[in-house]
Amino acid sequence: MTLISGVRAAAKASAENHPASFQTVAGKLRRRVLLPASTIALVIIASITAGAQTSQRPQQPPESLSPGEFSRLVREMSEEGGYFRSDNFTSNETSYLHVVDKLRELGATGGAYIGVGPEQNFTYIAKVRPRIAFIVDIRRQAMIQHLMFKAIFHLAQNRIQYLSLLLSKPLPKEKAPQPDASVSDMLSFFSQAAADDKSYAANLGAIRKAIHDDFQVQLSDVDQSSLDYVYRSFRSDGLDIAYRMEGSWGGFFPSLKDLIAQADQHGKLGNFLASKEDYDFVRDLHRRNLIIPIVGDFAGKKALAVVGEYLRKNGFTVSAFYTSNVEQYLFQNGVFGGFAENIRKLPINDRSLFIRAVPNTRFYHPAQMPGHRSTTLLQQMGVFLRDFDEGRYRTYSDMVTTHYIAGAGTGPDERK
Repeated sequence: MTLISGVRAAAKASAENHPASFQTVAGKLRRRVLLPASTIALVIIASITAGAQTSQRPQQPPESLSPGEFSRLVREMSEEGGYFRSDNFTSNETSYLHVVDKLRELGATGGAYIGVGPEQNFTYIAKVRPRIAFIVDIRRQAMIQHLMFKAIFHLAQNRIQYLSLLLSKPLPKEKAPQPDASVSDMLSFFSQAAADDKSYAANLGAIRKAIHDDFQVQLSDVDQSSLDYVYRSFRSDGLDIAYRMEGSWGGFFPSLKDLIAQADQHGKLGNFLASKEDYDFVRDLHRRNLIIPIVGDFAGKKALAVVGEYLRKNGFTVSAFYTSNVEQYLFQNGVFGGFAENIRKLPINDRSLFIRAVPNTRFYHPAQMPGHRSTTLLQQMGVFLRDFDEGRYRTYSDMVTTHYIAGAGTGPDERK
């Protein structure tokens, strides 16, 4: 037995709480290497201490996930799909940019992002710059749609190619917008360009191949039909595609074009497709398999709990959790308490923030702005848990008007 192997054996025996084994190894070590007992004890203690310190270090967050690990997380973290009364092809929240400056001001950056719904998550991811993101939605179709988005990011090197693939509108060899085209020029081109059935079929084949081969996600026949339905809807409606209620056309909801062209309360564009840097960040995170869509109920027993367990294990803290107005339905269904208990299972700190969108058509909010169907607010997640424990939330209205943080210039705060 060498000194090093002996020390390792003794440290292991001690770590496993077997004092007799520790003494046996130490005795053998002393006889073999002919060192005083005091010296051997110091060496063993030093080794044990170093080992304990190493084991206590938090695991370093992964810089990327393999396709197999990505596929496993999508599959194993997901719950059974549930029902919701809309096709959320796009967001319906024109106020989504109103809290972006506040997010930066309050230090919501890095760490982990959690969100719900479609493409508005990419804008928040671009602004928060997390190291990992989970999109959790009760509808399985939402997960399929995000796999579609992921495949398009995978295939499209820039914003122009992204919209070309998303809308099945091929780019001409000449007079196509350049990668650095302005939002106005980009939207003008795709508003006039025609969708193409041949491009649609080829693109859908490439999307399916990317999901199956590159992401290693196996889709059932029902999933394949869902993918075709979603992608065909973008091909049919183009930039006019919008949130749909019970299968009806968007109508008075904002279109994808409206959302991309939307400015914040200071007149500044902020959609992830408005900036090369923002698009590149989201695409890079996707290509490293670090935007993970799963099927989950916010008040369910599995999805958020396993996300929290994964984040803790891998050394992540939640920076931002975009809930849209899901909590409204959790109150209506009498399961809001289950959601609060799931929040306790997430690793958070004083800078962890909720992002919420309150529908102005059903609720009045002091921070709402004219011309918008929603009011987007922030709240510290720790404050939320404190208020919940103190019984402050009897209704959804109580929750969104208690200790909220409004966007700069949109109304008063009540954050303390």
